[in-house]
Amino acid sequence: MTAKDTLEAAITAQGDVVRKLKSAATKDKPKINEEVQKLLALKEQLKQLTVDDDGSGETAAAAAAPAPGKPAATSEPGNRNLSLKTPKGTRDYGPEAMALRQRVLDQVVRVFRRHGAETIDTPVFELKEVLTGKYGEDSKLIYDLKDQGGEILALRYDLTVPFARYVGMGNVFNIKRYHIAKVYRRDNPQITRGRYREFYQCDFDIAGTYDPMLPDAECVKVVCEILAEVGVGDFVVKLNHRKLLDGIFEACGVPADKFRTACSSVDKLDKTPWEEVRREMVEEKGLSEEAVGRIGQFVTLHGGTELIERLAADETLRGIKVAMEGLEDMRLLLQYCEIFQVADRVSFDLSLARGLDYYTGVIYEAVLLVGGGGAGGGGSADEEITVGSVAGGGRYDNLVGMFNPKRKQVPCVGVSIGVERLFSILEARAGGKTRTNETEVYVASAHKGLHLKRLEILNKLWTAGLKAEHSYKLNPKLLAQLQHCEEYQIPYAVILGDGELSRGVVKLREIATRKEEEVALDTFIEELRRRLLSTA
Repeated sequence: MTAKDTLEAAITAQGDVVRKLKSAATKDKPKINEEVQKLLALKEQLKQLTVDDDGSGETAAAAAAPAPGKPAATSEPGNRNLSLKTPKGTRDYGPEAMALRQRVLDQVVRVFRRHGAETIDTPVFELKEVLTGKYGEDSKLIYDLKDQGGEILALRYDLTVPFARYVGMGNVFNIKRYHIAKVYRRDNPQITRGRYREFYQCDFDIAGTYDPMLPDAECVKVVCEILAEVGVGDFVVKLNHRKLLDGIFEACGVPADKFRTACSSVDKLDKTPWEEVRREMVEEKGLSEEAVGRIGQFVTLHGGTELIERLAADETLRGIKVAMEGLEDMRLLLQYCEIFQVADRVSFDLSLARGLDYYTGVIYEAVLLVGGGGAGGGGSADEEITVGSVAGGGRYDNLVGMFNPKRKQVPCVGVSIGVERLFSILEARAGGKTRTNETEVYVASAHKGLHLKRLEILNKLWTAGLKAEHSYKLNPKLLAQLQHCEEYQIPYAVILGDGELSRGVVKLREIATRKEEEVALDTFIEELRRRLLSTA
C-alpha cells in the first residue's frame, strides 16, 4: 500500500469517527472539535504529499532514498525529487492573502496611532537567558539556535519580553508603544485555527508609573476598537486579576509555591472541561482534593459588578489583602469601561488565568462568540472549527526589573492582538476576487508604434504621484490591455491613438462602466485626479 493509499484510508476512517460523534444523542463538542482537527490535519498531509511522476504515491523523500547497495543520489539543481514544501507550521501567502493581511494590519495600526502610540523594533532573536524563566510551562516552546560565536541565542517567543528588555536596557521610564512583528513558537500547529509556528503579533503596551487602572482600561478599549473595525463578529473581552486569583488560591489552601502551577492549570479551562483540569491539579500538580474542590467553586463564576460585590462579601476572601486589592482594581476597571462605552463587551470571568508567569495584575483575553470557519478541508467539518482567543494581555509590573534589579521598576500593561487568527477567519469568509494592487490608471495604446509615447505619459503620471502601469510589450493588442484592467480592477485607462494625439487629446476610459471621454492632453492628469478623489 502506498503512502497516498494509507492517508486516504486514514481520512475515511477519521471521517467515520467525526460523523458518529455528530450523530450521537449527546454531543461532546470539545471531542468533536478535537476529532475534526485530526481529520483536517490528515487532509492537509494528503494535499502536501508529493506524488511521483509514475503515480506510485511515494513521497519525494521516499523516492529519493537510495536502493540497497547503491550510493545516495547527489542533490543537484533542478532535481525533480526535491520535496518543495514549507516547514511545518508555516505557509506562503499569495497576493490575495497579502492584500487581506495588509488591510487588517493597516486597520490595527490606525487604532494604535489614534491612541498616541509610537513604534519600535527589536531583533528577531535574543540571548537565551533573556527569554528563559518568563513563560512558565510554555518555555519548552522556545526555538533554540545553535551557538553563534559564543552567544547562546533563541528566537523570540513574543514581543513583550523583548520590550521589557528594551525598556530596562535603555533606561526608559515611560513609553506608549506598538510593535508589529513575527514571533516563533515550537507549538503543535493547527492551521485551521490560525495557529502557526511563525506568526505575527500586534502589541500595544503602556510603560510608566500612573494611577490605577487608567492605562489598563485604555488597553481594553483598544482591543474593542480593533475587533469592531476589523469586523470579525461578536466578541467578549474576559477580565480577571492575578492578585484576586492568588487570594483565591490562598483562601482555598494552595501553598504559595504552587500558585503559578495552579494558575497554568486554570488557564486551560477555556479548552478543557473542569473535571480534566481538576484531575491534572490533583494527580500532576500535587494539590489536595479539598483545595481543588474549593477552587472549582470560584473559577466557574463570571459576571460584572454584582460578582465583585459578592466576592467582596465572601468571608474566606475578606481577610486576604491581595484579594481585596484585586477586587478594588476590578471595580475601578469596570467603571472606566462603562465610561469608554465597552461595558457590554467585557465580562469579569474567574476562569481566566493567562498561563505566563510575568503577569502581576489585571489580565484580559478577547474571545469570539461565533467561531469563524476553518480554511481548508471543505465540508461541514469546518463549521465546527472556532479560533478561540483573538487577543490577550495584562499587567506585568515586575518584568523590567528582572533585567536590571538595581534600577527602579517600570510598571507595564499591554495587549497582543492575535492577527493570524483574525486573518484565518477573514480568509475563510472572503467571497469574490480580492484586489491585489493599488494601480489607479493604466496607460494603453490603440495601435502599433506608440510605446515611446506610452512611456512619456507614464512618466508624467508617476511624477504627479499617481499609481500607473502599462504593458511591457511594444505593440500590445488593445483588447488584451483593457482585459488586464478589468481582471486587476484598475479603475481608469488612458488610451493613446495617433488621431487623438494629433488633436491634443487622449481617451479617458472608466473601466467599470466602459464609458470613454476625450480629455485634453495638457489637463488629463488634473481631470483624472479629480475623478479619483470623487470616488475615494
